[in-house]
Amino acid sequence: MTKFTDLHCKEVICVCDGRRLGFISDARIELPEGKITAIIVPGPCRHFGLWGHRDDFLIPWNCIRRVGPDIVLVDVKPEECRIPRSKFPFLL
Repeated sequence: MTKFTDLHCKEVICVCDGRRLGFISDARIELPEGKITAIIVPGPCRHFGLWGHRDDFLIPWNCIRRVGPDIVLVDVKPEECRIPRSKFPFLL
């Protein structure tokens, strides 16, 4: 069993190309079971961080291959899991 506190702030690395996607900042949780269905990683900063972040990565739980002490390995194409920051379907 994995708790979100065990995942928070771990670095996410894509096993397809070795790219560093960033650090886990949030999770999508299915209620009332409390099951984690996806992790959310903020996209890279724009122009030295002055204009915020680009689109975020919404990585489905079934794409996670290994959770280590410091990193999470995922098998996903980053272009396919990108979502615009303002269009999270689960935020009000």
